[in-house]
Amino acid sequence: MEGLFFLLYSVATAFAYVISLPFLAIFSLKAKYKDSIPARFFLRHNSPLKENGIWFHVCSFGEAKAIASLVEKFPKEKLRMSAITHTGFEVIRTYASQSRYLPFEPLLFGWIKPQRALVVMEAEFWYLLFALAKKRGAKTILINARMSDRSFPKYLKMAWLYRHIFKQIDEVYAQSRLDKERLEQLGAKNVRVTGNIKLASLPSVQHKLEKPSHMVVCAASTHEGEEGLVLEAYRALKKEEPEAMLIVVPRHPERFESVEKMLQAFSHEMDIAYERYSQNLGMKSDVVLVDVLGALVDIYAISDLVILGGAFEPIGGHNAAEAAQFGCKIISGEHYFNQKDIFEACEGIAVVEASNLTKRVLQHHMLKPARIKYQADITPIIESLQDVLSD
Repeated sequence: MEGLFFLLYSVATAFAYVISLPFLAIFSLKAKYKDSIPARFFLRHNSPLKENGIWFHVCSFGEAKAIASLVEKFPKEKLRMSAITHTGFEVIRTYASQSRYLPFEPLLFGWIKPQRALVVMEAEFWYLLFALAKKRGAKTILINARMSDRSFPKYLKMAWLYRHIFKQIDEVYAQSRLDKERLEQLGAKNVRVTGNIKLASLPSVQHKLEKPSHMVVCAASTHEGEEGLVLEAYRALKKEEPEAMLIVVPRHPERFESVEKMLQAFSHEMDIAYERYSQNLGMKSDVVLVDVLGALVDIYAISDLVILGGAFEPIGGHNAAEAAQFGCKIISGEHYFNQKDIFEACEGIAVVEASNLTKRVLQHHMLKPARIKYQADITPIIESLQDVLSD
């Protein structure tokens, strides 16, 4: 039965690949995909990973940053890394020279080489990735596994597929007991709860910035539709606290230019100063756009109030612990369904409806500094991988 499923799935994905080729060729012309699509779907500059290592696979920037505390436990010469997005790839290539974009599934047949272990982060449920790695001798491990309230019903509808996927996974490390129960309903075996790996080792300050004497508001990891809410709240705050400054950090770099136009127009209307972080002007302006990657934690370290994006729109939220470690006051929207475990691990986060953001910002004096109540333990994952290396 499993052999038949393997055959049918392989044929289906190969067919999907062939009919998608014209569209992929067109999308590869866009700046956002000019590296990732040719590498993933046409194997351009994307040779197989060297054999006999520990292969870590992540999707994008956030997962790539979060896995740092785990990959640093192993020799660089044993590390093999892969990612889906360009931003994720830019991070993993700093961990190991053996870093690649993950090819689309039908291309994995000739691409995957024997490895000691395959470690996949969160919800990267690619059947052929697990099946082919396992067939070629790798211990297959899923880490930081989660099933949100929103996504779980969708997974249940496709439970037949996920039962086949989990047959190819040797060990699963879940974020919470509820995640463990849900994963087991989908067919997962050998499931242990280790907590959220994003709490195991939080990113530290890379470039120490001088803390302004006035109030600093950071709009962190914002998405489309959220900057407008933040600017209206900041407009009201500015009337009460004229010295307060706003630092805006969009989640995706491809939005830097559109967000800049919005901030420039706002600053011109308000007759206040504006600058881009990359201009190295020392953040002396009222409004600052952070137009580089990897600077958010440095900004958190000097922030008084953080408006955490990704939750005022139904996106799922972002990692509040990165700001909570500095004792920032944090305001989040209601749609943090992908970060429930982290929000539960933090104390003091104010959750508000989008329509009440301005009111809550004006009441910032009443907010308590956020703090982390507990962290994760990734020791079982490390021990499992060390066993593989010692064989």
